[in-house]
Amino acid sequence: MTVDEQHMQQALQLAANGRGRTSPNPMVGAVVTGRDGQIIGTGYHECAGGPHAEVRALREAGEDAVGGTLYCTLEPCCHRGRTGPCTEEIVTAGIRRVVVATLDPNPVVHGSGAEILRHHRIVVDVGLCAKAARDLNVAFFTWIVKERPFVIMKVALSIDGCFVRKGQRRTKLTSDTADSHVHSLRAEVDGIAVGSNTVIVDDPLLTARHVIRDRPLTRVVFDRRLRVSPSARLFGTRDAGPIILVTTEAQCEQQPDRVQALRDVGADIETVTNPDGMGRVLRSLGRRDLTCLVVEGGKAVHQALWFDRHVDRVQMFIAPIRLGLDGEQWLNREFVIKELATINVTNFGPDVLVEGDVYWNY
Repeated sequence: MTVDEQHMQQALQLAANGRGRTSPNPMVGAVVTGRDGQIIGTGYHECAGGPHAEVRALREAGEDAVGGTLYCTLEPCCHRGRTGPCTEEIVTAGIRRVVVATLDPNPVVHGSGAEILRHHRIVVDVGLCAKAARDLNVAFFTWIVKERPFVIMKVALSIDGCFVRKGQRRTKLTSDTADSHVHSLRAEVDGIAVGSNTVIVDDPLLTARHVIRDRPLTRVVFDRRLRVSPSARLFGTRDAGPIILVTTEAQCEQQPDRVQALRDVGADIETVTNPDGMGRVLRSLGRRDLTCLVVEGGKAVHQALWFDRHVDRVQMFIAPIRLGLDGEQWLNREFVIKELATINVTNFGPDVLVEGDVYWNY
């Protein structure tokens, strides 16, 4: 491993410290070395609206940054948002060389940040550890490029491929260890989505419990027939974050009293003309700054997202339980696994998590 690679690896590790807190901004890490090659400053983007990684690293380096090298996991920004452009800070600091893992996919920045630095006679090298940098911010890249959240399809299954007992009965499959991991995931993503049947049968809270979460968690309910009751426990958790109920314009016209009752308990009603318009709904969620959405069910929602090719990652928890004829089958598990470009298998107590990115969006 070269010295440049070592410093970029450290910058990537620093960037990961912002996981779950920077959205809709990307996770970014930076390392500054002095003229002698020694590290004199490090930083990462801690939260949206806070100082960027480059600025934090340069401030730590101070005057010693003159003539030094900046390693950054993402192209420095060149526009003014909630903070000023990082390119100005880099030029002012007297940095001689900038090593960037990957260009920013945001068209406002893409290539322009590097070009501005080169205009000021700063050497800019792009592409070191590029795949690792893109993988770290896969949700951000998806949100920018596809204008929708990165979609994680999560399901808990019995060993024989069932996700629930027949007869719309609440079914607990996974262990407390696996459930703890699920709540850790909820602490990182921007939103959770479920179908109306999940709310009706399980009456879930859809909150991130036993973990630290510093920002609101958006909950999305797909309910094209307006079946969810205003008395559902979910509406008692409005302090945890917005609750968006997706239905059709036709149902809103047919059930105005139901719509008002749902709004009275905190539901934000999102309407679609086409009841199967998942793509439109996801783009609408993207406009709400949701960069990553975990879809926890039910089967109809999973099917719609899967067959419309909107699923980016699959998380399949498999419990050592057989439901047999009493269980209802999920999607074809073997077919779903064959569509994964990457597969990771992890044990959580007695359960197994099979996780991978879908090849068509990989």
